Amino acid sequence: MKLKAEEKFAFLQLAQYVAKLDGEYGLKERELVDEYCTEMGIENMEINLESFNLEETLETFRSMQSRKITILALMVLVHVDDKFGIYEHKTMDKIAHIFNISEREMHLFSMWGKMGSALYEQAMVFTAD
Repeated sequence: MKLKAEEKFAFLQLAQYVAKLDGEYGLKERELVDEYCTEMGIENMEINLESFNLEETLETFRSMQSRKITILALMVLVHVDDKFGIYEHKTMDKIAHIFNISEREMHLFSMWGKMGSALYEQAMVFTAD
């Protein structure tokens, strides 16, 4: 909810792009993206990857706070399926470079993402019917 309206829609596009990098847009990733949309108060709409431009989308996030929020949420997303593959890794490194986030910070954000995805999984189990 701390993202501006334009950042929320840019984040949705970015999240779907990152989730689809490994060729799979699995159930866990879809559920998490849906959860992010609920938190942001926006509708989840599928993006067209052919017209998606990573660099243009990243320009939407101007403040360091919104950049860090974006990175943290994406780190949960890349870890939720327990497959942090090479394409996801390279893209997250590229995003970090554009956002001016250090390698050390990215390592910490990645560790936080692993823990966040584990907690998300536990919450889903605890709240299942």
